[in-house]
Amino acid sequence: MKILLLYPEYPDTFWSLKYALKFTNKKSAHPPLGLLTVASLLPSEWEKKLVDMNVQELNEKDVEWADYIFISAMNVQIDSVKEIINICKKKNKRIVAGGPLFSIEPEKFNEIDYLVLDEGEITLPRFLEDLNKNEAKHIYRAEEFTDMESVPLPSWNLINLKNYFSMCIQYSRGCPYDCEFCNITSLFGRKPRVKSAEQIIQELEILYKHKWRGPVFFVDDNFIGNKKHLKEKVLPEIIKWMEKKKYPFTFFTEASINLADDDELIELLVKAGFDKVFVGIETPAEESLKECNKFINLGRDLEMDVRKIQKNGLQVQGGFIVGFDSDKPSIFKRQLEFIQKSKIVVAMVGLLNAPPGTKLFKKLKQENRILERFLGNNTDFITNIIPRMGYERLVKEYRKLVNKIYSPKVYYERLLGFIREYRPGRKKARMRWDYIKAFIKSVYILGIRESGRRYYWKTLFYTFFRKPFALPMAVGLAIYGYHFRKVFAR
Repeated sequence: MKILLLYPEYPDTFWSLKYALKFTNKKSAHPPLGLLTVASLLPSEWEKKLVDMNVQELNEKDVEWADYIFISAMNVQIDSVKEIINICKKKNKRIVAGGPLFSIEPEKFNEIDYLVLDEGEITLPRFLEDLNKNEAKHIYRAEEFTDMESVPLPSWNLINLKNYFSMCIQYSRGCPYDCEFCNITSLFGRKPRVKSAEQIIQELEILYKHKWRGPVFFVDDNFIGNKKHLKEKVLPEIIKWMEKKKYPFTFFTEASINLADDDELIELLVKAGFDKVFVGIETPAEESLKECNKFINLGRDLEMDVRKIQKNGLQVQGGFIVGFDSDKPSIFKRQLEFIQKSKIVVAMVGLLNAPPGTKLFKKLKQENRILERFLGNNTDFITNIIPRMGYERLVKEYRKLVNKIYSPKVYYERLLGFIREYRPGRKKARMRWDYIKAFIKSVYILGIRESGRRYYWKTLFYTFFRKPFALPMAVGLAIYGYHFRKVFAR
């Protein structure tokens, strides 16, 4: 059997980092971890070929070669998915599809031959068994969640690691919190399921043997969902492994704001090699936090929580939302002030959307406030809800907000403030050739060509003379700012 695994192309988005990647000559931010894991679930004797359309064009000869086309996708990749379906149908190729896009709204993809949904570790073996008996059904769903210790190692041999800026590992699935706008609990449940420490070390070892050196993204939606297992089992083993290997990787992940309550956990993360963490702040308005069930963020000094995490060695990247029913006209100014004061350099501010399957979607559907245009990208000036403050006003004020946040003067002011307060866990960073190339390009593009060049030089001179260990991070964040300005200028 010949299997072509296809990963659809991403549009230009906040996290695509398209314009930043050009500084390092990388083609994509992350590899398709889901498809690489699916490949390991397929029979070993089958021939497999993986095409990530974010790093290479789809060759029709590859489609003709294959007996089956496997696709995995998220909502934001829908346009590329439609293109793939058209190509495959013209070639009379059978399609097997899975992933969040198809699991959330399978009824929209009747043209797909086989929908193998939910967690593939459960549904894919059932499909393969039926396929072998020529009894394959159109749709496969799971009533339960998988045991994470049964998740196989990804088939890293199917891709060229050099095409990517970062590698990926998944430690857990599920989140203990149930925010109204988030579909994670509908996809993976509220009880965090985790891999063993042995599994994680094995995955790190394989990446190391593939000669990967650099960033590794733990793709968990809440890495600290099971703090006890993380602190007692996993992080101590990662620390030992990293010390033995002389710190070949840096790690980053996503976590809830209560990370700030646990000094021991922050210390362990930093010792293990984590230097960044994405936190869903959402809004400084408590009435809006209550509205969306973001109870973990209530009754806290969110600004001080962020600054505490950063002062202890973890750069906080923040997620923010505008467009809640409770939002007053002042929310745009409040968001800007919070982001500047907390010194969150990478602040993803998006419009409130209601992903299908969420509590928010169901509530607004009953109120006839859902628009049929959910794209999975909340930073593209489009929302699938009818907001209380009025759609045109919301988008107008949102556009002004993000343009302000990423304007050179405001962005570099925030970046410089962050550098002044930041205290990394390890002051010796591993130097990489692609980082050096990125710095050289940044000098020309950001330091000479761009209008905000004086702020670039001010930041670099301060960092070089006062905190030289943070220079790679400062350059990297300056490049990120360039990407964000390009994205929001569309």
